[in-house]
This record gives sequence, C-alpha cells and structure tokens, in this order.
Amino acid sequence: MSGQRERAQRHLVPHFTPAAAWHSDTLPIFERGEGCYLYDTDGNEWLDGLAGLFCVNIGHGRTDLAEAAAAQMGRLAYASNWGNAHPPSIEAASMVAGFAPGDLSEVFFVSSGSEAVESALKFARNYHLSQGDEGRYKVISRNWAYHGTTLGALAVTGIPKFRDPFLPLLWDGVRHVPNTRQCTSPVGTPVADLSCVQAIEETILAEGPETVAMVIAEPVQNGGGVLVPPDGYWQELRRICDRHGVLLVADEVICSFGRFGHWFASERFGVVPDMITFAKGVTSAYQPLGGVVIRGELVEAVNDSPMGTYMHGSTFGGHPVASAVAVANMSAMRDEGLMGHVRDNEVGMAESLAKLADAHPCVKEVRGAGFFYAIDLCADRASGCELSSSQEAGLRGGVLGGFVREQHMTVRPDDRGYTGLSISPPLIADGPVVEDLMTRTDRVLERTRSWLAEND
Repeated sequence: MSGQRERAQRHLVPHFTPAAAWHSDTLPIFERGEGCYLYDTDGNEWLDGLAGLFCVNIGHGRTDLAEAAAAQMGRLAYASNWGNAHPPSIEAASMVAGFAPGDLSEVFFVSSGSEAVESALKFARNYHLSQGDEGRYKVISRNWAYHGTTLGALAVTGIPKFRDPFLPLLWDGVRHVPNTRQCTSPVGTPVADLSCVQAIEETILAEGPETVAMVIAEPVQNGGGVLVPPDGYWQELRRICDRHGVLLVADEVICSFGRFGHWFASERFGVVPDMITFAKGVTSAYQPLGGVVIRGELVEAVNDSPMGTYMHGSTFGGHPVASAVAVANMSAMRDEGLMGHVRDNEVGMAESLAKLADAHPCVKEVRGAGFFYAIDLCADRASGCELSSSQEAGLRGGVLGGFVREQHMTVRPDDRGYTGLSISPPLIADGPVVEDLMTRTDRVLERTRSWLAEND
C-alpha cells in the first residue's frame, strides 16, 4: 500500500464513498491530468469518462488557465464583492450574461453548485417579498432530481438516500412531482397533456398559486439517468409559471458551458427561464466557482422596492482568482469552438453507444444528448427481463464499480433511480478518445453480461 493511500485512508474523509471502497488497496490516487486522461501514483493511465464530475469541460492540464490563476493571485489574491468590485468578477459576469439567453443579465457569484441553488431559492423569496407576495415560499422540484447537498438545496433534491438521513433538518416548503421518465401518458399525447406536465400545474393549484415561489428543473435531468425532455416540455413549464406568477429556474450546474453544445442548455430547448444556476464548467473545475444569472427586470424590481437589496452574500463569491480562471476558460472555449465541436460530434457518440447497446443484451436503453449519456441496464433486453433485486443490489453494491475500475476509467456506476452507467467525457474528446471510451465501456458491459448470467 502506498504511503499516500494510507494517509488518505487515515486522515481524509471522502465524499459519497462507502467505507469498504475507500479502504481498498486499489484506491486510486490521481496526481496528474492531461487532456482526457488521468494518471495515478502507481503509473496507471485512466480515461476520464466523466469529465471529473461533469465539470472538466476543457480537459486536464491546461497551462493557460493555470497561468491566469497565478497572474491574478500575484496581482490581487482577494477582494470581495461586498460594496466594491474587481476586474475579474466584472469581466466574468459580463461574459456569463453575454452568453445567457434572453434578458438574463445579472450575475451573482458563489463557490459551488449547491450554493448556486441556495442563491436561487433565496432570490425567489426575496423577489416575491419585494413585490408584497409574502405568502410565496414553496418550491416545486422533480423526483430523483439532484440540486445539491446544503440544507436548502438538499430539501429541493429528490433523491431519497441523500435526503432521508437529514429529513428532520429540512424545511417543509418543497413539493416533488414526477419527472419526464415517470410520465404515464401514452405515446402521441400532446405535450401540454402529458401527466408529468400536468402534475406541475396541478401541484401549484393544489398548494395555492399565491404560496408557490418557483419551479426548478434541470434542462436534462441527471438523477434517474440523463432524462432528455420531450419537445415542448420547457415551453409548457414557462407557460404554467407565467400563468401563476411563479418563477422558473433552470438548474444548469451540469447542463451549461457546453455539455449540450450550447453555453446554456436552455438555449438548446428554446426557453428563457427567470434564473439559471451554474457552476462546474464555468471554470472547467480549475477553480471553484458557481452562480446564478437572473433576468435583469427581476433584480431591478428588488432594488427599486423598499427592500432595496438582495439579502445574501458569501466571503468567496466572485473570488478574484476563480473569476479570472472563469474568464480564461470561457475565452478558450469560445476561441477553440468547443460548442460547435460538441454539436458536430454528438451524433457520432450517440451512434457508437447505440452499437454497444445492440451488442449487449444487458443494456435496456441508452439515453442522452450532447456529451452526456446514461446506459440503463437490465437482465435481458430481448425478453424484457428486468434486473432481479439481488442482481440490482450486487451491481449497485460494488460489482459494477469494480468492472469500471478494472478498465481504468471514471465513468459513473449509478443507482439514482436506475442501475447503470453515466458517461460524460471532457468536451475536447475527439475520435480516438471516443473510440477508447467505447472500447473500455464494451469490456465493462461484457463483464456485466457474464456476471448476470452467473448470478440470476
């Protein structure tokens, strides 16, 4: 066992990692990254098929981003946005607003996606109070949606295993409704009549529109397995929210900055929300930064009210070094044409995944778009046989993760509303990288097929 691994296991508390996996002798210690690959302290090369955690969009090892951070740190390592500003946050906010759809023009910076969701929650309440709607505080979210782990964001999150241990700490203003995969309407139903759309308006009416502050949803929902909405879904959400005076929030912590071939996925789906939360890809994870971009007229309404301010802030929001890296990252993504690269290559990636699915009877379905996909597993696709409870428990309990680690890649074994793999490579992935990703995934699926045959 390496000394670093031993010290990690003794002193470092992991995130969302079972103790058995953390204390494994094969726990990887990554020390270097280059492009779409990571390198551990044992000299192994790993394919990063998850872009870190859906965030290293521009790839690993970018010296230009490191140089931007060093230059800013040498010039001004810290200044807040409390009653003053500094050039990097001004430039970063201007760029985010310039890329955002419609009249989304005001940017509030924080340090993570969870904080971005918290900020949207607080702004919605702040806005409604400023307009005299004191009763509006409830939030509508979707089942299996992940919106963060701080307590406000966790209340909005719809994943039971993340919520259940902390239920006594969570506020009671959130109502969860079916997601698009839970739609019970027959094929061909007009989008306005879909059960998953009607559930949102029915919930607003049941709670009383005068009590509902906002609806929040990811353009493509991660939890549940990369749920791409039906055509017109977001237009219906916009219509429902406008009808009842409710703010519409697109949580784009994963979906923004190129994951779906646009700066913001809301643009891809043809909607202008009232707020968009972001993080991850805004710096390609070279520095922690998140935020919320808000329609200008909403911010003006708060500022012009007796309230006169958005009552929220944090020490590190809009940190000079983080925002300088964001500027460098967004500039590079723009200049290198990464949005077009994703759009040009998503069909090829989808076709490659479809071929894998055809070759493996344990693949129930492949879902996704852009550079973001889920492989949903079953016992046998042809017969419609689902995983047994013991098969599901085994795959979720570490078997599938072990198959992934054998192939030295970082795609995610997932158990949030389905059993399968999440695939989300850096946006710079080209033909050879995608081919490598498919080859390794093919081996994982073959191992899975064999294991299912032996454990029926």
